[in-house]
Amino acid sequence: MTDAAALKLETQDIVVDEVFPHTPETIWRTLTNGELMGRWIMPPTGFQPVEGTHFTFRTTPAGAWDGTIRCQVLEVRPHERFVYSWKGGDEGNSGYGSRLDTVVTWTLTKVDNGTRLRLVHSGFVTPKNDSAYANMSNGWPKVLSRLGTITDEQH
Repeated sequence: MTDAAALKLETQDIVVDEVFPHTPETIWRTLTNGELMGRWIMPPTGFQPVEGTHFTFRTTPAGAWDGTIRCQVLEVRPHERFVYSWKGGDEGNSGYGSRLDTVVTWTLTKVDNGTRLRLVHSGFVTPKNDSAYANMSNGWPKVLSRLGTITDEQH
């Protein structure tokens, strides 16, 4: 193995695809409203669906990590695409709470019976982020289910 090959990091993505019986506009509101977001994922601090906005989520701390997930809105295309960075953890941690530098991309596509919502959480570095990848692989489908429930309540 060459030194360059040894330095190349392998990454994994989580992909969850669901169809909801709502318009893209209705799903978009649930996806990008801070109060509603707090009900289907975690309450955000400082969130606005505006490119460049920095916001945070708080989760369970671990080791040297205080539990803060630092995000920045990277792209906003109303009713179509919403992208933000998702960074957390600490270099000193292994397993849960290890350094994480990923991107969450939501894509909304109108379909005959509603809206296809596709989540891609990309950039999990293996094996460093294996714990986060496993936890979030199990967690994101539950989050989308809650997002659907909250959207149903709003409709």
